[in-house]
Amino acid sequence: MSDPRDASRPASPTSADARPLTVVIGCDTFAPNVNGAAKFAERLAAGLVQRGHEVHVVAPSADGWSGTRVETHEGQRMIVHRLYSWRWFPHDWLRFAMPWRIRQNSARILDEVKPDVVHFQSHMIVGRGLSIEAAERGIRIIGTNHFMPENLLEFTLLPTAVQAKAIQMAWRAARRTFGRAEAVTTPTRKAAQFLEKYTGLRGVQAISCGIDADNYNPDFSVRAGNSILFVGRVTGEKHIDVLLRAVSLLDPSLDAKVEIVGGGDQMRNLQQLASTLGIADRVHFTGYVSDAELKEAYTRATVFAMPSIAELQSIATMEAMASALPVVAADAMALPHLVHEGENGYLFAPGDAQALADRLTDVLTADDETLESMKRASLRIVAAHDINRTISTFESLYRGEPVADPAADAASAPAGRSAS
Repeated sequence: MSDPRDASRPASPTSADARPLTVVIGCDTFAPNVNGAAKFAERLAAGLVQRGHEVHVVAPSADGWSGTRVETHEGQRMIVHRLYSWRWFPHDWLRFAMPWRIRQNSARILDEVKPDVVHFQSHMIVGRGLSIEAAERGIRIIGTNHFMPENLLEFTLLPTAVQAKAIQMAWRAARRTFGRAEAVTTPTRKAAQFLEKYTGLRGVQAISCGIDADNYNPDFSVRAGNSILFVGRVTGEKHIDVLLRAVSLLDPSLDAKVEIVGGGDQMRNLQQLASTLGIADRVHFTGYVSDAELKEAYTRATVFAMPSIAELQSIATMEAMASALPVVAADAMALPHLVHEGENGYLFAPGDAQALADRLTDVLTADDETLESMKRASLRIVAAHDINRTISTFESLYRGEPVADPAADAASAPAGRSAS
């Protein structure tokens, strides 16, 4: 029987300084899940394999099957260790590895793989287990946070009275897990400040999730109509209801259509809201789509809308920008780092449907010259978030090399991080 490690085993190193690494990437969510954290982990793993590193992904089982196998992601073959998991039924796809078995599973995988570095993507279960066992074995640990405890509250079924306490406990758990890492990163400087504030950690570095802008298809032809696009999970924290209310306030002469790409537990509620608002004939919910269909949706849209108030970066917004779309986004968390007011779009006060309608109107009524200028500005701004730059930065962290904070938002950050 062939060794599955051969799937991502690197070629012989050409120099001692640049020797290929064995990297374990730990995820509580990974493909086929559709969300920013899962997509980043998938692209990072594929990019590392492409550069000759041996990559092992540790993630919950997605289909009931658990074990180690070779999987292909982003066109690259890699080894994935799928852990036995349970579906969390209040959520439409979320699965958790068994917390009481995570240390045993982590120890087994680390002893078998003997990695140079462990890079976990959240502190909850997989990251906690891997970080504890890696620390005991003296393995370098890097931690990246894509998570806000508030985003899971609606799926916990906890009474409102105890939710604040649950959030405090989640942040304390985050401090313990990230405190084991030699370097901690988040996608943006704003997200880094947020993590530092609530955990007490210092020196959190901002490293963009990055995208491959060449994979998208900007369209500079004269627009044939007004189409508003949202891409993301159809869940409460995305505030899609604000977008629908804003669309109902638009001048009917704009004849604006809306496309909601993604799936989630709020689909029926939002469809009902669209009907109540009298705009059901102008709103199309696609559900989950293929990568090719997603790119087509970006290409045919006139403007991208992101009403969410809890984006630590928003890969969907970057993908829209790489497709040369103007963006109208909530003035919250990391979105202002991507949307430069009056350049590639506009910001609006979170939750304010009238303000969102006004900003959408500004884009939909812009003359062709202004619209093209915004489209080109999106391409220029997103160019700073190149995935190859992101991968190179993580390679340096994996090797223990100092890196300057590479966040593309012009903010500086401490070069190092004190142990906690």
